[in-house]
Amino acid sequence: MANESLKAKMEAYTAKVEKSLAKRPERVNLAHNRLYTPLDLGDFDYEAKLGFPGEYPFTRGVQPTMYRGRFWTMRMYAGFSTAEESNKRYRYLLESGGTGLSCAFDLPTQIGYDSDDPISEGEVGKVGVAIDSLRDMEILFDQIDLGKVSTSMTINAPASVLLAMYIAVAEKQGVTPDKLNGTIQNDILKEYAARGTYIFPPKPSMRLITNIFEYCSKNVPNWNTISISGYHIREAGSTASQEIAFTIADGIAYVDAAIKAGLNVDDFAGRLSFFWNAHNNVLEEVAKFRASRRVWSKVMKERFGATNPKSWMLRVHTQTAGSMLTAQQPDNNIVRVALQTAAAVLGGTQSLHTNSKDEALALPTEDSVRIALRTQQIVAYESGLADVVDPLGGSYYVEALTDQIEKECWDYIKKIDDLGGAVVAIEKGYIQKEIQDSAYKWQMDVETKKRVIVGVNQFQIKEKAPEGLLRVDSSVGDFQKQKLAKLKAERDNAAVQAKLAALETACKDEHANLMPFILDAVRVYATLGEICGVMRKVFGLYEAHTTL
Repeated sequence: MANESLKAKMEAYTAKVEKSLAKRPERVNLAHNRLYTPLDLGDFDYEAKLGFPGEYPFTRGVQPTMYRGRFWTMRMYAGFSTAEESNKRYRYLLESGGTGLSCAFDLPTQIGYDSDDPISEGEVGKVGVAIDSLRDMEILFDQIDLGKVSTSMTINAPASVLLAMYIAVAEKQGVTPDKLNGTIQNDILKEYAARGTYIFPPKPSMRLITNIFEYCSKNVPNWNTISISGYHIREAGSTASQEIAFTIADGIAYVDAAIKAGLNVDDFAGRLSFFWNAHNNVLEEVAKFRASRRVWSKVMKERFGATNPKSWMLRVHTQTAGSMLTAQQPDNNIVRVALQTAAAVLGGTQSLHTNSKDEALALPTEDSVRIALRTQQIVAYESGLADVVDPLGGSYYVEALTDQIEKECWDYIKKIDDLGGAVVAIEKGYIQKEIQDSAYKWQMDVETKKRVIVGVNQFQIKEKAPEGLLRVDSSVGDFQKQKLAKLKAERDNAAVQAKLAALETACKDEHANLMPFILDAVRVYATLGEICGVMRKVFGLYEAHTTL
């Protein structure tokens, strides 16, 4: 009876509003209902859909008290030029109140080439720090205790090599692998679908990933062995629903591969982590975070039969949306990032990087990075958003939107399953095409002003050319080449060749775990390019192709 009464009142309200629209028309292209009420939730089952924080299905968060005990990790993404320069930035961030590090690597490092390789010319140190060997890694973390700091590394195809370097640096500091905390991205499927820094074909790439799962479960138990990344999928133009659907489908593929390699799901699933984008539509983002936790918990419990509650948890790192930063009126980006920060916190992130206002123009300056970090600190300490667990839980709109995004996510997962899984869907170009279509629609909406971007297609002003931007000196490439030449002259080259030969033999044995062999090569100062070169020789190179 109560619902019938509410339904009648809603109809009366709607009729009244419709009469007024001739005088007071609504904005066009609004995606959601005008008003949400209990009618939009149907027979809402609180325990089944929400439950309590820290409990299945984790809609309201993965920890019982969330930020009431400890804030999210404020992990600022940084890295540029040389290891020496990036080390200074890392220490500055930690001294400014950052609680974790996040390493950005240059393009040659991301695709497994040394700085002295001809293919690296002009790219050394430009979009991240250049790491050629263990010696660079030692400099990168000089005076930073790896037993006390949590470090995330955005590295994928050569993730095994960079992880080995990190472990080796820690050993030199006297920190054993079981004391290390951090994350490697290690998500190759999204590279094929959206980002492009792949090296090897899918089969050996998946082998490397599952080798890392196995090795870390036994030797580096506190390390997050993968950050299954929707961030780059969203940056490429996907919708919120596509971001979590395609990423969770990738997650399913990784779990499948690990189980087929003989691993027990509960031995590794608790160290899987995710990486979401915090976009501009605050409430949609909050609903996305909540829906993703609900979907993943069901996948792990019902599809894979995981029994450890930690295996059901979707733990997530978040970065504010780089693609939403504008080169025009860059100070506006401070406001955008603040709203995106609020979305991530209201959505229940475990760690967060906030972009700097000038990143649409260049690598961020020290002042810009400080503002970005202070944005997190103000939200944490002054806004009150972190004082209550899941403060938007129970909102008719947020709950209805969470349900909608969840449904759209399951629909995509079913479609991908029908195609044969994420790897096949990528090989057929399905996921890429869906992202491209969404990106095209977004851009057309901007160009026709259906979607307003302040300072870009409305509210423009005449601006002077930006000043004081951070530029990476072109001499960085020469500096890295000199360091490499010195390293190769000083190291035990016979030992290097022996360890590389052992790695090559192991690569040819599909049952061998490659991590110990990579670690042995790293310890004798074999370079990133030399190690990846051995794997290229055995595994070959991936060539992108799509067939629709």
